[in-house]
Amino acid sequence: MTHTDSRTDVHPVLAAVTERIVERSKAERTAYLARIREAGERGPARGRLACANLAHGFAASGKVDKAALREMVKPNIAIVSSYNDMLSAHQPFEAFPKRLKAAVVEAGGIAQFAGGVPAMCDGVTQGRDGMQLSLFSRDVIAMATAIGLSHDMFDGALMLGVCDKIVPGMLIGALGFGHLPTIFVPAGPMTSGLSNGEKSRVRQLFAEGKADRAELLDAEASSYHGAGTCTFFGTANSNQLLMEVMGLHLPGSSFVNPGTPLRDALTREAGRRVTGLTALGDEYTPIGEVVDERAVVNACVALLATGGSTNHTLHLVAIARAAGITLTWADMDELSAVVPLLARIYPNGSADVNHFHAAGGLGYVVSSMLDAGLLHEDVKTVVGPGLQRYTEEAKLSDEGVEWQPGTRISLDTSVLRGPEDPFDVSGGLKMLTGNLGTCVMKTSAVHPDHRVMSAPARVFDDQSDFLEAFESGALDCDFVAVLRYQGPRANGMPELHKLTPALGVLQDQGRRVALVTDGRMSGASGKVPAAIHLTPEAAVDGPLARVRDGDLITVDAESGSVNVHIDVKALAARAVTGRTLGADEWVGTGRELFAGMRAVVGPATRGASAFHPQLV
Repeated sequence: MTHTDSRTDVHPVLAAVTERIVERSKAERTAYLARIREAGERGPARGRLACANLAHGFAASGKVDKAALREMVKPNIAIVSSYNDMLSAHQPFEAFPKRLKAAVVEAGGIAQFAGGVPAMCDGVTQGRDGMQLSLFSRDVIAMATAIGLSHDMFDGALMLGVCDKIVPGMLIGALGFGHLPTIFVPAGPMTSGLSNGEKSRVRQLFAEGKADRAELLDAEASSYHGAGTCTFFGTANSNQLLMEVMGLHLPGSSFVNPGTPLRDALTREAGRRVTGLTALGDEYTPIGEVVDERAVVNACVALLATGGSTNHTLHLVAIARAAGITLTWADMDELSAVVPLLARIYPNGSADVNHFHAAGGLGYVVSSMLDAGLLHEDVKTVVGPGLQRYTEEAKLSDEGVEWQPGTRISLDTSVLRGPEDPFDVSGGLKMLTGNLGTCVMKTSAVHPDHRVMSAPARVFDDQSDFLEAFESGALDCDFVAVLRYQGPRANGMPELHKLTPALGVLQDQGRRVALVTDGRMSGASGKVPAAIHLTPEAAVDGPLARVRDGDLITVDAESGSVNVHIDVKALAARAVTGRTLGADEWVGTGRELFAGMRAVVGPATRGASAFHPQLV
């Protein structure tokens, strides 16, 4: 049943935003729920397969499993994995399927590896042509997940994914099979290495020519040094936090390091747990009903309260749409005004996610935000009704894992605080609108002194042109860097982290600088004010295509505005300038294979999705 929270102490803005989303989504959500409930009521899909189809589906199974699959007496769990051994975050998944299969069997089910999904790393592809495939990979992963589940053999699913586009893509794909109970299984962050602050310092020294490449590589290798997610609070770790607060992880499982007994115990417990959630048992919990309007709002709140990745202004919109729910940036902006910032995790502070977890982590965030009425408690989760379970902490026991009450106080208030004494009274995200369009800024990492500025524009159509100007000393002034033709229709909306060290150097030298772009800066958006995801983008005749060097631009994250100081009619009368995007420009490194997606992708405000470009 779709409804808002029954608690009487929910914050009025939280309640109002949720109710508005419910009303706005009513037709699509009703149709989605009807579709998945019809699929669920028909029972295990393999029961409708013709004999030849079913025989293909269990041909390689053992004798006992074949008998169980024939007679429909045991739930069959699909395993979908993003494993590859190049990416540190996904390398631990190599051993997970065997453990999960054993756990499912212990719980009375069967498990089959249903398929793999691609997993690319934005950290590896930064500044390379391959980065132009990054955002599109989310929709490819969604389709690959759907293909894995399409065989009509399964009663539930386990999703093994961690990083940037992988988890959103897998979730979108899983919601296409919303009648299947599904648990997301994390791998955890790598142990702490070189501090993120020191890594950032060496990057800036390199940008200034004060450190050589060997010193830079030493610093990077000391930071990214083992298996697990990168330890800063970018999109990968934001993904994990969101899956947990949406009730799709086991409680307390997001930030347990790989290769530890507790990580192994949690993995096995995920296999056991999903086996009991299928329609063949008494706790049928389809993922399409877990991900409802309240869960989506909870995800937004958790992201804002912790200063998480701006990539989720795209992903959460697309995820919600896959469940028949229409979420907008205005919803996030309204929530941000009342959600306090409770965490300081790099790039919003010096701590990494291991420090955050040790200080009380997500369990403390959920507990304190429930007390403040800033989360919906009345939700479905993979461990039963109610978000209260997600205030608990996972511990090893003789049985494998047990949950105990989590801390009710922060163990390090320099990293984690409660709503009564937050780092900021509002969340880490601001929507900006004006005559240049609509965009967002991750304000949690930006000092208040830098959140409002006016300066002449310096216009670039490629980040390499900006870096060349920086290295030549041509940017020794106050300016707003305009980096355009970086949106989804132009070149796939690559992340632009190569700009961060150079802009940081200029700001540290006393220059007033900001960035306005139709591209992405992602979860590692840093201390420089960056108005990103600007829509409409330059490639579809957005106002940014008419901005020229010297135009005065004001970026104001306090009032929520971004404007070029030119009469609207005069700006519209200007000729479009900048790159002419020819078909031959988007060729190489496999980019030509994605031309169809680039042609139909929707704007950033609609999730930059190739599936639902018409979403308003």
